[in-house]
Amino acid sequence: MTIQKSIDNLFKYIENERFKGYDPYDSLNSSINFKKFGKWIPILITQLQKRNPIHIRPLLGIKKEINPKAFGLFINAFAKQYHLSGDKKYLDLCSEFFEWLKENKSPGYQNACWGYNFDWASPLKLVPANTPSVVSTAFIVKGLFHYYQITRNDEIKSLILSAARYVYYDLPRYKNENGTCISYTDIQMDVCHNANLLGAEVLSYAYYLDGKQEYKQLAEESLKFTMACQKENGRWNYSIDIKTGKERAQIDFHQGYVIESASAIIHFCELGNQFNNQIENGLRFYINEQFFSDGRSLWRIPKIYPVEIHNQSQGIITFIKHKDYNPVYANFAYKIAKWTIQNMQDVEGYFYYQKHRFYTIKIPYMRWSQAWMFLALTDLQFYSK
Repeated sequence: MTIQKSIDNLFKYIENERFKGYDPYDSLNSSINFKKFGKWIPILITQLQKRNPIHIRPLLGIKKEINPKAFGLFINAFAKQYHLSGDKKYLDLCSEFFEWLKENKSPGYQNACWGYNFDWASPLKLVPANTPSVVSTAFIVKGLFHYYQITRNDEIKSLILSAARYVYYDLPRYKNENGTCISYTDIQMDVCHNANLLGAEVLSYAYYLDGKQEYKQLAEESLKFTMACQKENGRWNYSIDIKTGKERAQIDFHQGYVIESASAIIHFCELGNQFNNQIENGLRFYINEQFFSDGRSLWRIPKIYPVEIHNQSQGIITFIKHKDYNPVYANFAYKIAKWTIQNMQDVEGYFYYQKHRFYTIKIPYMRWSQAWMFLALTDLQFYSK
């Protein structure tokens, strides 16, 4: 199947679903109030459902919904599809999603920000639905930025700059001798590398649009913080516990996030070539240690299974965007796409969630699987030009 045919089939599916769907983490949207059973039941049900290959969400009263982050990913892809094809339907969808995002910001905040459409439970905290995070906000801003580049609409620019104020003024920061880390949320101070750089990426777009030096300064400080934490082999661990200094070594698609955001910050803040060696080192680790030669990703080093759709999609995005570092990266992005289409796309057009050694979880998650793969395949076309 060609890339274009895969995109066409996927678009038909997501359009028929009206861009609504389930999510791996949406179990607390159930009509059953799991939270009344104490702290650990919501955590357990979320984790069990994330791993459950049997689709029981309708039985639990969980409905298909709009995920704000998915809309950001779709806007990003649709703006590029309009650039590639000139088909006005993509521009119309960008406008429709922009209006929705504008009207559905996280309540209670002066500046624009967004979260997820479900409560999320972990051993550390329970994050209520619509609680904003720098990650959700940043991926929406990335989409809005590409949409703005096509339209030059001041209303889009205004929303981007409002989100930058959220990152700059509303989120706590951690500082040390290496630089500054922007927190994942305002609930508590987190030191998480991909979240830090996604926040800095928002600030780099705002600096490009508005020229405020304080945005550039914080973006550069955040970049220096995370770059200082890169390991000799090129990887970044996921996060650092502030109290203990212990690092969480979760090596997966977040490696691609860090590389992609770092490159965007360097470009839009005009930081030159000072971090090129570290980007190259990160890319070498990514391709050599996190993927097989046929384009199939490992789950989390050293675990091979399951093959995770988000690992596949982020690999495509990162490698095609960094094709100028090494010609092999563009070819490998196509190899990842080919493997994923052949092994994880259903005849109905949607992509599967996870491929385990002996079974496949085929639940068609809208944000996690469809939005990410639509963006990845679009980027493959867009950045190949």
